[in-house]
This record gives sequence, C-alpha cells and structure tokens, in this order.
Amino acid sequence: MEDNPCIICVAITGSVPRKEDNPNIPISVDEQIESTHEAFEAGASIVHCHVRNEDQSVSSDPILFAKLQEGIEKHCSGMVIQFSTGGRSGKGKERGGMLPISPDMASLTVGSNNFPTRVYENSPELIDWLAKEMVKYGVQPEIEAFDLSHIFQAAKMYNEGKLKGNPYIQFVMGVKNAMPVDRDVFEYYIKTVNRILPSANWCAAGIGKHQKTINQWCIELGGHTRTGMEDNIRLDKENLAPSNASLVNLTSEICGMYGRSVATWEQTREILNIPLKN
Repeated sequence: MEDNPCIICVAITGSVPRKEDNPNIPISVDEQIESTHEAFEAGASIVHCHVRNEDQSVSSDPILFAKLQEGIEKHCSGMVIQFSTGGRSGKGKERGGMLPISPDMASLTVGSNNFPTRVYENSPELIDWLAKEMVKYGVQPEIEAFDLSHIFQAAKMYNEGKLKGNPYIQFVMGVKNAMPVDRDVFEYYIKTVNRILPSANWCAAGIGKHQKTINQWCIELGGHTRTGMEDNIRLDKENLAPSNASLVNLTSEICGMYGRSVATWEQTREILNIPLKN
C-alpha cells in the first residue's frame, strides 16, 4: 500500500486528562505548541486542538485558540490545524466561537449520544449553526461519528449543501456508554461510508486502551488514524506516555508493519484537498 500514505492526526490535549493523570499532558499554550512540534517531527500531519485555562479547566476562549494557532503555524509549517467544537469545551454557540479564526479544519459531531457520565448533546439547531460558520469561514469539517446514524446525517448534510469540501469521517469507538470497539461494526462503518459518501476519506479514534487496536484496524484497512494523549495517556499497560510524539511513533511503526508510508503534510493536504492559507 505504498501508494496509499496514512494520515496521522495527533490529539494533543483534549478536555479531560489532567497533570494528575499524566504529568506529561500539555496544558498551557506553550506546552501544546512544543508537544505539537515534537509530534509533527515524528510524523503527525494534523493536530486536533483544545485549549485550557491556567487551572486546567476546559475553555473555548478564541484568544487562546488564536495564540495556539499562531504558534503551531510558526513552528510546524504546513501542518493541518483542526480545532475542536466538542461539547466539553463550552455551551451552545461558545463551541464555535473560534471558527472566525479560520483554522484549516474543525471537528463536527452531527448527532447526540451518551458519554460516561452525561449526554453529549448536539441539537439540530446547533449542528446547522456550526456547519454554517464552517462554510462561512472556509473551515473544512471532520465529522466525528459516535454512532451509525451520524454517518447518515453527515451524508444528508453534504447532499443538501450544508457542508462543503471533501467529506472526512472519523469513527469514534471505545467511549464508555457509546459505541464499543467492535470489528464487525468498524467494517460496516467503512462499507456505509463507501456506499453513501463515496468521495469521503475516513479515519478513526480509539479511546484509552483501545487506541492501538483502532490504529491497527485503520492502517490495515486502508484508512487514516488518530492518536494522542487526549484519547489515551499510556504508552502501554505499565507506562504512562512520555509525550504525544511517543504515541505518534507507535502509530508510525504500525504503518511500517502494513507497508504503508506516513503521509507528509503536503500529501495530507492533497488527500483532503485543503490548500495552504495565505
């Protein structure tokens, strides 16, 4: 599969892990920029971004996102920058308050589902507003599919013109109370995307101990993948991850096992049709 390079996205921080869980989690903007640079040099070509306050609490502050984007652009030239509009980072339209900064991409969940201790609520009204903001500011969505219905909803939105650009669908598996890690379901997700969104590229994220399994399935079956300390703070059962780059290195090794190269940032932008912004 040398002609099918694998895009590695690194989710560096998220909203949940704290220094108490793993002291290597990057929290401040400066820590995140440094961690992203290390992961970029290890082979990650997309960075999935959240921001935090000084007390490690979650934030949707556009000023913090702007500082983070500026630093990544300076130190990781060409890397695709993806902001999170996820529900842990704010309420309602706060979740899209950073979209006017015009990152390359932003995550978009197009339906609701259960999380470990709460409902991850995404109302049709909010989804449509976030989609309009992404179109307005030239931000390509990455659809985060926590459920089969989310793939169908994404296809409907693309067909109706509510979403623009090349579809990129990410299957999220292993969240407690949501979709478990199941190989048959995983393969059916791929089959469904190929059937109803044939122009789409796909990737997947595995949570916690499932990260390596999902990385392997993605790479084996010809898709792209996501790693990073947002989803998993451990290198293995006995050891905490020393960095995001260490998790990217593990994913790169899996690519080698299946004869796939790791996509450069240039290849990633070509695959996803995301031009460099002036």
